[in-house]
Amino acid sequence: MRRMPVSREMVFLVVAVLLSLAAGAALYWSRASTLTVAVAPSGGTEPTLLKAYAEGLAARRKGVRLKILPFDGVRESAEALARGEVDLAVVRPDVALPPNALTLAILREQALIVVAPDGAGVRAFPDLARKRLGMIAERSADRTLIGDAVDHYGLKLQTEPGPVAAGSVALVAVAEDDLAQALAEKRIDAVALVTTPTTPAARRIVGLVQAAARNRKIALFGVTEGPALIERFPRLQAVSVPAGLFGGRPKLPEEDVATVGASYRLMARSDLSRSTAAEVTQYLFEMRNALADTLPAANAIHAPSYEATAGATSARLPIHPGAIDYYEREQESFIERYETWIYLVAFLGGGVGSGLAWLRQRLSRLRRERVEVATERLLEIQAEARRPGDAGRLQALAGEIDDLAAEIVRHAVDRPTEPRTMSAAAMAVDAARSTVRRAAEAARPQPGTKPGLRAVD
Repeated sequence: MRRMPVSREMVFLVVAVLLSLAAGAALYWSRASTLTVAVAPSGGTEPTLLKAYAEGLAARRKGVRLKILPFDGVRESAEALARGEVDLAVVRPDVALPPNALTLAILREQALIVVAPDGAGVRAFPDLARKRLGMIAERSADRTLIGDAVDHYGLKLQTEPGPVAAGSVALVAVAEDDLAQALAEKRIDAVALVTTPTTPAARRIVGLVQAAARNRKIALFGVTEGPALIERFPRLQAVSVPAGLFGGRPKLPEEDVATVGASYRLMARSDLSRSTAAEVTQYLFEMRNALADTLPAANAIHAPSYEATAGATSARLPIHPGAIDYYEREQESFIERYETWIYLVAFLGGGVGSGLAWLRQRLSRLRRERVEVATERLLEIQAEARRPGDAGRLQALAGEIDDLAAEIVRHAVDRPTEPRTMSAAAMAVDAARSTVRRAAEAARPQPGTKPGLRAVD
């Protein structure tokens, strides 16, 4: 049975290996990347929002998947990101900012505003001296923000019950259902809100204060010296409440209200690849409208503001380079993303190809040398056959010629050899066989001649 040439086997092997590598690379690059995201606070809008985002990614079979890991508070979620336990996290920078965190998107902004009935005599932060300030949500982070604002105006925040001391502001926790009665009974003089101004809850609370005021007139103000407060607490940010946000007749507020606030951000590990960060950011904004159909809080998602790339990467709350790539429409193409691997594969492929070519050339040279050695031996056999000898020696030479001929044929079948070499070898085989045959005939006794005697003419 004729064996398959080694050259074809080698070609098939190399092709099979290359196809396997290509299939493996395609499978690796096409599989979805699964990222773990820490969500908080418990009961807040962010866990629900990101859960819906994760479900949307899976339903649309995007190249990124999210694994939700819930935490009670934003401090805990930030610490999980700092420890490297998660890839993404919901972070409120004024509470805890991991050293390895970079912003992808702002999920919502909260503004610090104070609402007071017109008769309370409170129209700015300094007017809160010796007043009772109601607080709807009992969050330590919000209490800290209110305390920083009060302290900025030279006042102290008093949290213990009892008479309000001079130069102090009493902070009183109050439930939303009890807000109207607390205002009517003068248990509180104003209400502090740390909230997203556009939410229905914010409109509802402002409406309750309006209902408790004479002629429905209220004062709504924020921290007017916001930039100075941000210099002291750089993890805060400037927020503006648009005029007329809470009503147009009468217009409330009458003009834009500048204040300070905090933000809930989706942040990523600084070493998360740019392409993956860009994909997470891209899909979030692409799906924002779909998420808003069932979760109105998704409308608050927006990009961090910056003027130039240098400003984005050097800001107090820097942005991830991958998110910047999306915002500036400079996302990496497939070639740019994997150009190092492509060059490496091309380099290695060229090296392997050169090695195979050298090996083939070397094997061809060895085969040629073996054929040449066999040819030289055939020429020696031809010379030996011309010398007188017995039939046994000639028979041994004939057998050796057959072996050499078989070896030459095997090399010719296994690997093509230069035609001139094979032609010379074939001629040498024919010549050697002819010489041995003639020598054998000459050595055969003639009829009528006794062994050992020569025939005489």
